[in-house]
Amino acid sequence: MELRQLEYFVAVAEECHFTRAAQRLHVAQSGLSASIRTLERELGATLFLRSTRQVELTEAGRALLVEARRALTNVAAARDAVAAVQGLLRGRLAVGTIQCLCTVDLPRVLAQFSAAHPGVQMQLRHSESADLIEQVRTGRLDVAFVSRPARCPDDVMMTPLAAVPMALTCGPEHPFALRSEVALEELSGLSFVDYNPGWGTRDTVDRVLAAAAVDRHVALEVNDVHSLLDLVACGLGVALVPEHFAHKRTEARFVPLAGAVPCWETVIVTPASHSAAASVLLRMVSRESARETAALPSASCPGTARG
Repeated sequence: MELRQLEYFVAVAEECHFTRAAQRLHVAQSGLSASIRTLERELGATLFLRSTRQVELTEAGRALLVEARRALTNVAAARDAVAAVQGLLRGRLAVGTIQCLCTVDLPRVLAQFSAAHPGVQMQLRHSESADLIEQVRTGRLDVAFVSRPARCPDDVMMTPLAAVPMALTCGPEHPFALRSEVALEELSGLSFVDYNPGWGTRDTVDRVLAAAAVDRHVALEVNDVHSLLDLVACGLGVALVPEHFAHKRTEARFVPLAGAVPCWETVIVTPASHSAAASVLLRMVSRESARETAALPSASCPGTARG
């Protein structure tokens, strides 16, 4: 089995089409098809179900795809490590992140990285935490910044990034708007605005309110913070959010929670071994995070929910 065969296989799997894969790789379609057939013979398994319109992975193909991506990522990491020793950082750096990271200004870090290492091709993807973790696990991302999951796959590494106390946000006319604090138990029966199921912040709030035996109804589901705050500000529901959302421009009010305050935790997820470019980025993020944390008021999270 050759690396070229794995590269061809991954391209066909991602494009679901031999012609598009060949165009992407700048190779002749006949040569690509022959390489895939040779790989199938060597493995003794059919990797694709072929039709006139597209190709689909077989069960054997899906199993190979995970390992092929991991193998190609490891080879790229080895090449990058040698280049780094020679003083030249190059290759690809694929970064994933959720919205509204706290204690790290990721756009600024990425700009600094790009300026310092122009030989590295950078990619950035926004998505929900579960999807980003899966992309790291399968080798499509080198690093991801996500909400702490209740469970994390064994074959990725998870490093704590930040823990931010949560607060209640409500409309300016809501009875809670002028309160100095609100207990979780007082939220039973209220209509909530929240993120879609599967999003990290939503999972955190679900766990926190379930532990407090709060009966809640999520009336409106969104996929971005600005829509959430706009709906809350208009009185269409309340929400539990990281307290740093209060720095955003909004008419919504933010009220501290009473008692043991739950936290929204963010983590950095990487493969078990990562590239030289990813290592450099993580060091830059660590410095930026320390700087941002030092500038924030101190806050404790005795009620941190880890699932």
